[in-house]
Amino acid sequence: MKRTSSFIAIFIISALHAWGQATPPPATPPVEMETVSVEGNNFVVNGKPIVFKGLNISDPDKLATEGRWNERHFREVKNWGANIVRFPVHPTAWRKRGEKAYLALLDKGVAMARAQGLYVIIDWHSIGNLRTEMYQAKNYETTRKETYEFWRTIARHYKDNSTVAFFELFNEPTTMGGELGTCSWEEWKSMMEEIIGIIRACKATAIPLVAGFNWAYDLKEVANNPVKAEGIAYVSHPYPQKKQPPWESQWTEDWGYVAKKYPVMLTEIGFSGAEEKGAHIPVISDESYGDAITKYTSDRGISYVVWIFDPNWAPMMFSDWNYTPTRQGKYFKQALKKN
Repeated sequence: MKRTSSFIAIFIISALHAWGQATPPPATPPVEMETVSVEGNNFVVNGKPIVFKGLNISDPDKLATEGRWNERHFREVKNWGANIVRFPVHPTAWRKRGEKAYLALLDKGVAMARAQGLYVIIDWHSIGNLRTEMYQAKNYETTRKETYEFWRTIARHYKDNSTVAFFELFNEPTTMGGELGTCSWEEWKSMMEEIIGIIRACKATAIPLVAGFNWAYDLKEVANNPVKAEGIAYVSHPYPQKKQPPWESQWTEDWGYVAKKYPVMLTEIGFSGAEEKGAHIPVISDESYGDAITKYTSDRGISYVVWIFDPNWAPMMFSDWNYTPTRQGKYFKQALKKN
């Protein structure tokens, strides 16, 4: 009797094990992400205004190479209180990996973001002068043709994907005080309108994000000469050393006033103590900057995304892959979770 019972038990366990291998338990259904649109100076979902508070991750190519392009990373983004995540795609990484392979990488990231209820910004992460095709460093080098083709590819690929809510057309335009040649606002605006036209012709619903000059800080030109396109938003990167404190009145003059008429998203904010690893201009500051920028955005309904959720790039939000918060990580984790 004992031997028979043991045999039956072994048979049942083996059968269950085999069934489990052949038919794994159903995965958790992905979160349904409603389409984000623009109404007046607000982002809206189902007719209700939404303010985004999120995190920048490092280039998906970097994370995949390091074995970190995984669900745990996105769970951490969500656990830190974000509702949006920004993917910075460097032109050199896009070319190195190739269109097909990089799209597969993005698809995996978009799916992992959606599973956590996170919206996605895809950012063409170049720094420099798109008109002269001169750039701050080698990894930012691109051409107008490549930039236009990138957005045509991305728009076609994600036109029916509501998780990919934003297309950030160019990370940080700058002439570096003339070192990279010249570019007027009218010339910059014309290139952005060209890209928006390409995106719209591909029937994509993602919201185009247009950056200002001076490394995506200055939006003063928008007052008299806005981009000729509906349903877009503007970007600023108001790091602490762009202006001296007190910051608030200067922020209003340089970019904050735009939020009275159009949606504004600060796709990069952050700070680093002068003594910390990776500290550099223009991010050196302390928690007083955090208090100022979070209050300023909260009072005006402006969305923001903190740079950066990575232990190698700066100003980093955690110091190791146990996700141990740094100084600014502690600050913004608390701020994000509060919201």
